[in-house]
Amino acid sequence: MPYQAPVRDLDFLLNDMLGVERYANTLPGFADVSADLVRQVLEEGARFSDEVIAPLNKVGDQHGCKLDAGKVTTPPGWKEAYHQMVEAGWPALAADPDYGGQGMPSVLALAVGHMTAAASPAFSMYPGLTHGCYEALHANGSEEQKAKYLPKLASGEWGGTMNLTEPQCGTDLGLIRTKAVPNGDGSYSITGQKIWISSGEHDFTDNIIHLVLARIEGAPEGIKGISLFVVPKFIVNDDGSLGERNGVECAGLEHKMGIHGNATCVMAYENAKGWLVGTENKGMAAMFVMMNEARLGTGLQGLSIAAAAYQAAAEFAKERLQGRSLTGPKNPEGPADPIIVHPDVRRMLLEAKAIVEGGQAFILWTALQADMQRSPEEAQATKAKDYMALLTPVVKAYLTDRGFHAASLAMQVHGGSGYTEHYPASQYLRDARITMIYEGANGIQALDLVGRKLAANGGRAIMTWFSEIDAYVAERQGDGPLKPFIDGLASSKAKLQEATMWLMQNGMQNPDNAGAASTDYLHIFGLTALAYMWAQMAETAQARIDAGETDPYFAGKIATGRYFVERMLPDADAHLAKLRTGADVLMQMPAEAF
Repeated sequence: MPYQAPVRDLDFLLNDMLGVERYANTLPGFADVSADLVRQVLEEGARFSDEVIAPLNKVGDQHGCKLDAGKVTTPPGWKEAYHQMVEAGWPALAADPDYGGQGMPSVLALAVGHMTAAASPAFSMYPGLTHGCYEALHANGSEEQKAKYLPKLASGEWGGTMNLTEPQCGTDLGLIRTKAVPNGDGSYSITGQKIWISSGEHDFTDNIIHLVLARIEGAPEGIKGISLFVVPKFIVNDDGSLGERNGVECAGLEHKMGIHGNATCVMAYENAKGWLVGTENKGMAAMFVMMNEARLGTGLQGLSIAAAAYQAAAEFAKERLQGRSLTGPKNPEGPADPIIVHPDVRRMLLEAKAIVEGGQAFILWTALQADMQRSPEEAQATKAKDYMALLTPVVKAYLTDRGFHAASLAMQVHGGSGYTEHYPASQYLRDARITMIYEGANGIQALDLVGRKLAANGGRAIMTWFSEIDAYVAERQGDGPLKPFIDGLASSKAKLQEATMWLMQNGMQNPDNAGAASTDYLHIFGLTALAYMWAQMAETAQARIDAGETDPYFAGKIATGRYFVERMLPDADAHLAKLRTGADVLMQMPAEAF
């Protein structure tokens, strides 16, 4: 069965659990957001994802992108599908109305993005990178730059990229060599090479707007001397028309394990004309808008691939006949039982399902915080900004790690069939693997969490997070069907708090302790975040059941949550035990012994 967008799940999260329409009078962009509108957007987005994008996923994997004389041709049917997306207005869903956008909330746009990324992660990267470029210019560009570039970036008529990595540097961007020389007319001449540039060249749009990190001659060494420039593929004239071709071209395409349909380019800049975005030597701060957007998008991508992989595995398990149930035949008229009767197959499916559904709730809850950053209430806006900073590395790293794990489980459910290209499990696994690496490898995200995000503003964000969970638990103490969820959340939060205190005591005296503990700490954080989401989902579903709802969907939601609490949440104990061992066992072995 082809991928089918999870409209019911997303409707449940947006309308039932998060109740987005209650923000109609308090948050910008929510004025017209009713439950009916949310449902209508989800249904239309699902139709486009299922009918237009999903059929192209395998096509993209098989054909990939082709480079000829600096021009990239995307897989068959992809350009036409992208034009349909632009004509339907999907890229502009959450963009500023001042620049032609529809002004819808980020949380709704992200729900649509989830469906698009699950239908084809490689395809979804093209509009995803463009929106990130739009956001960076919207936050940091001059009024002239906004007027020139934002309308067509918002609509998707032009593409957008971010150019950071160079052959000699990835994470350590202080080592970049791309240089910018003032031309004397307000523009700069940009020369250098960038690698691994997603969507760097393609045939979707007439123009591609590159955001490029470079060093102005005479700037300080390291990160402090980096500036950000907007470098269009074609120069944009004052009247908005396209002028001459700029000095930038695709010099090569990477041959990759997965996401074949996305053009991952080597970009060569030779005296290309660019314009400074923001302030000299403050390029990293400006680019962080796009980098954070990309990190959330990558977390979404990892989760979305897991969702599609789980769907395929569940369908296979219901149809594949193999062996007999341990408690007697369940398909006595057939030669064997479907493999879904076997406990270990159910273990794999439930684990993937719990990751997917818990992750969907977590990323939409986080997207709602992004909308709350614009709240007119200062306290609410400050809290939301704190949460966005704190949770971005968790969303990126935890959801991509667990997303790949779910894709691996989905392949295992398929057995030998999954290892062949006759089934989609292989592509899902290959596509998912990159999400743990790009936009800041997951180990870097863990270091960012423990090294920067926990200590920011005196630990205000993590203390607020703890207080929120404590208040939620205190209000719901007692017996009843929610008790396992509340107890599990309280226990996991206590472990996260203990791990935080250990880091404060041991990380400062020896930074290697913080580095050694970082990944385990991030996983305790991710488990606690999903425990909080599952408690809220269970509470919401139970309320519908108590109100007389007989739809088995709600009982199924609670059953999946119970699996998470009983079979997955105990992993926090193992992560805490490993965290407490410190750095000695990692650092005492000499390098030559490896």
